[in-house]
Amino acid sequence: MIMNPKSIHRTTCQMSLLGSDGQTMSNAQRIEPSKVREGLRSKIVGYPILYFRKLPSTNDVAKELALQGINEGAVVVAETQTKGRGRLERKWISPEGGLWLSIVFRPKTTPKYAPMLTLLSSVAVAKTISKEFRLRTEIKWPNDVLVNMKKISGILTESRTTGEIVDFIVVGIGVNANFDIDALPAHLKYSSTTLKEELGREIEREILLRRLLELTESYYKFFQEGQFGHILGDWRGLACFLGSRVEVEGDREKIEGQAVDIDADGALVLTLRDGTTRRVLSGDLRILGRAELR
Repeated sequence: MIMNPKSIHRTTCQMSLLGSDGQTMSNAQRIEPSKVREGLRSKIVGYPILYFRKLPSTNDVAKELALQGINEGAVVVAETQTKGRGRLERKWISPEGGLWLSIVFRPKTTPKYAPMLTLLSSVAVAKTISKEFRLRTEIKWPNDVLVNMKKISGILTESRTTGEIVDFIVVGIGVNANFDIDALPAHLKYSSTTLKEELGREIEREILLRRLLELTESYYKFFQEGQFGHILGDWRGLACFLGSRVEVEGDREKIEGQAVDIDADGALVLTLRDGTTRRVLSGDLRILGRAELR
């Protein structure tokens, strides 16, 4: 069902105090959009912020709103998602206490440069976490943010295009914030972490969200101004795998090589054992080691 912004706003007001079991949540537990807006220095991103207690997927709601014509910069945030997803339609586990949001963008660009939104969002997440919490963050291609080599955030970018015109892009961001690692399934526990695990305490998610929206807008301005080199430079500076031997598994093949760069299309550039260069557009990356290829 497609919902218009007014009906979603009414639903937000009705849902914002309800827990997953129908019980009232305390103010200390839930995100307060008013606190996010206090001191928010962005001009576009974060207006409006639509808050939900529970959604199937923030990306799905954001896309429906974008189809309805909601303005650029609108943010959909939920305490939990029941059908959150990552790349390749994989299920994204979204426990209460995390930060799950989607942002609507309407860039004046062609589909060729749409992947740049994933890159700039990755940089914004990594730098926000690093600056606010003094944690060393890294990026693993294509869309993971790591702390201590464990995944703390992921990004899913979806778009609608008409020919060579981008109608809108929705960037979904998930940050593992205020929950114990035991809230994740067994197969994810050893490769993931949370801010609570790393810091030994819970954080104020309103501050995290505010800072993230502000920095995302700053990098989006670079994108609008065509300063792709600035975005790519910061991304490369955070890329933990560049220079490493890696294996990339796609739908049909596994490719092993040395990760040497990322290009403006978001493609991973590999040097293979025979010395040839290969661009890889998608796949799962595994770091094999720092040794040079022989």
